[in-house]
Amino acid sequence: MVVQTPGVGPVATAPPGQLCLGWWTRAAVHAGLVTAGLSRRLGLGAGSIIGGRVTLALDRHALRHLAAGRRVVLVSGTNGKTTTSHLVAAAVRTAGRVAHNAGGSNMADGAVAALAEARDAEYAVLEVDELHLAAIAEAVDPAVVVLLNLTRDQLDRATEVGAIASAVGQALARHPRTVVIANADDPMVVSAADAATRSVWVAAGATWLGDATTCPRCGSTLTFTEPGWQCSCGLARPTPDWWIEDSKACTADAVLPLDIRLPGQVNRSNAAMAIAAACAVGVPADQAASALREVDVVAGRYAVVHRGGQDLRMLLAKNPAGWAGMLSMLGEPRPLLVIINAREADGRDTSWLWDVPFEQFGSRQVVASGERAADLGVRLSYAGLEHRTVADPVAALEALPPGQIDVVANYTAFHQFRRRLSREREVAG
Repeated sequence: MVVQTPGVGPVATAPPGQLCLGWWTRAAVHAGLVTAGLSRRLGLGAGSIIGGRVTLALDRHALRHLAAGRRVVLVSGTNGKTTTSHLVAAAVRTAGRVAHNAGGSNMADGAVAALAEARDAEYAVLEVDELHLAAIAEAVDPAVVVLLNLTRDQLDRATEVGAIASAVGQALARHPRTVVIANADDPMVVSAADAATRSVWVAAGATWLGDATTCPRCGSTLTFTEPGWQCSCGLARPTPDWWIEDSKACTADAVLPLDIRLPGQVNRSNAAMAIAAACAVGVPADQAASALREVDVVAGRYAVVHRGGQDLRMLLAKNPAGWAGMLSMLGEPRPLLVIINAREADGRDTSWLWDVPFEQFGSRQVVASGERAADLGVRLSYAGLEHRTVADPVAALEALPPGQIDVVANYTAFHQFRRRLSREREVAG
């Protein structure tokens, strides 16, 4: 079933075949691949960053050269990039080979590494940090950009969200042939995508509107109604081309079941965005929808790790909007381990914890952990949640009972905890 949005047909590009790279670019790519392989063999990391950095150090135009001729989909936004890029890649993979930065390395070096690893792939699905979207789009000339949401994140490192939306809008305006799959329910996204020539609007929902109470265009207070929003200046929720109804993705021409294995309403929204993106590069809608079921774990997220008598469901949330989307996944009152760090990749400022609605978690056993366990513990106390504070996450598991446990961590805490559990299994095994 081919679904076309009026005025927006599938993007056509020249077939890539085998990339024709100059000798210096080939040498730079080879050096990057060798470095990445060495990093993996030495146990220093996956190599998805260092390999790309080496290639770019030798050839600063490597990203442009490696992307030439491919149908490139960029997936960006504050939350949900990694999950949605995996869903898009699964859908597009039904049409051909896909280069994908599956590990979540979402800056130029990660994109280069992903493209270098799959030089004969016709398609590329690249997760892109919203702060780097303009530069990467300039290099790869994307067929499609997926814009999920724009909210505050790492304010000590990033700029104010309205400025990010403005920069994204300027980037989209420079690519009139690009199809932009945009969330109609997020005012910041709409203000950015309004600059695009070819837009597909998806009613993907917005669980967090704390950064969108005022109009990003004129500064007036937005009026929210069911199901839309509007401003006196004329900026308003667009009529969606795709929407979700009874766990189905709908258009004027089709109704597709969102039969996915990932939990929560937010992932049904991500799935709808993924189907729309796949359709924009010519994948039949029913074929794309069927492929999404193969995704059950995303870079460690949603995995269940068995440790002794405990089953740890691994979840990641890194800002208030991410936690708001997590609420639909935490409906059952399972014991909860929350792990918070404040390293450079997380943002040093933990004041965002005060915007997380911990009060809604009700009665459950909670342990605060991580390098900033004390900050988290204070926030939980003010939320009225009884809890224990154990800074070491592995030791914190001893304070929780056998059975199912939800583990929610921010970025570096999540990956650090996964590595420690993996080493623990290696030693035991």
